[in-house]
Amino acid sequence: MKLLSAVLLSALSLPAVTALAEEGAPSPLLGRWSLDIATSALPEAQRPKQVVLEFKDAGAGRWSSHVDIVLHDGKTMKSDGTLALDGTPGALSGTYGADKANLKLPAPNTLVMQLVDHGTPASTRIYTVAADRSTMTETKAFYSHDGTPILQTNLFKRMP
Repeated sequence: MKLLSAVLLSALSLPAVTALAEEGAPSPLLGRWSLDIATSALPEAQRPKQVVLEFKDAGAGRWSSHVDIVLHDGKTMKSDGTLALDGTPGALSGTYGADKANLKLPAPNTLVMQLVDHGTPASTRIYTVAADRSTMTETKAFYSHDGTPILQTNLFKRMP
C-alpha cells in the first residue's frame, strides 16, 4: 500500500513539477534576432539592409528591447525601451516611428507588441519562436494611409 501511494503521489505531482520547470525556463524570445532580408515582406527596393532586434530580461516582469535598423539608403533608425510584460504602456526612445508601446507574453514563445507614435496607433506585432528556437516569425498588423488593413509576415534568425 505504501508503494502504491508513493507511485500515485509521484504520478500526480509530475505535471506540477513540469509546470514549475517550464515557468523557470527563460523565454526562447530572449536574445538577438536578425531579419532575413531575402524573405522580407517589403518590396525589394524598399527592404532594409539590416534589422537587428534584441530582447533581454530586465527583471521584475519587464523586458528591454533594442532595435537597430539600416535602411536601404544607408540611414539608420534605433529604438529602446524597458516595458512590463503585463500590457502596461511605456515609453520608447530612439528614431523609430513609435514613442510608446506595450507588451504581453501569452506563451513563453509568443510576444504581442503594440506600437504608438504620438498618440496614433502605429502597428501590432506578434513574435513567435519556432520549436527549434532558431527562427522567429513576426506578424505585423497595421493600416495603410487610406485605411486598408495590412498584414505582413517577416522571418528573423537567431544571432549568436
